Amino acid sequence: MSVDFSSISGSVDFLLAGAGYTIQLTAITAVLGLALGTLLALARLSSIGWLSLIARLYINLMRAVPLVLVLFWFFLLMPEVLRLIFGLDHPVMIGANLTAIITFVLFEAAYFAEIMRAGIQSIGRGQYFAATGLGLSYAQTMRYVILPQAVRNMLPVLLTQTIILFQDTSLVYVISGSDFMGAVVKIAQRDGQLVLMYSFAAACYLAVSLSLSMLIRRLQAKMAVATR
Repeated sequence: MSVDFSSISGSVDFLLAGAGYTIQLTAITAVLGLALGTLLALARLSSIGWLSLIARLYINLMRAVPLVLVLFWFFLLMPEVLRLIFGLDHPVMIGANLTAIITFVLFEAAYFAEIMRAGIQSIGRGQYFAATGLGLSYAQTMRYVILPQAVRNMLPVLLTQTIILFQDTSLVYVISGSDFMGAVVKIAQRDGQLVLMYSFAAACYLAVSLSLSMLIRRLQAKMAVATR
């Protein structure tokens, strides 16, 4: 089989569109997943038994189920569930792109929750007592004292999880999403250049992941110097 690089050069716009969606999906999921994950972490650390139990069950469930299975569940079953809830005579189609965003946020929130829980627990009890002594409420203590320090302490881990999230977005193509991997698969099947296109995709993901990993290592080094 001959290698034809025109499959890449002739499809730059299509590949860039897919890459743009992948970056957008990564950014949206990272922001919303971190927000939901923080709430889950607070719920798991809560003294309210039933709230902590629900958060723990949710986190353990999401961490125990493969992401691709969650994608299929949401993509195939949720339209039927919504049809039954609203009493319609046809499934409520959500679409691959919206399905990807919702699924990734719900899934990644479980991992961000465990990271944030570790970050919150890394803060000394003296911080809580000092905030209470200043008259801050629990919500104010978390917002202005604890969470900013927790995010700073766990920033390298949060960024590492974001890299993993970026890599996981390649699974969107299984539900026909318009991401970078989906664009690569379509071009590979159209031109019969499977080896070339899959190698190109692997090289792109590797380059981005290694670049971000190097930035994280530099960030860790700077944080280590700053805390001395």
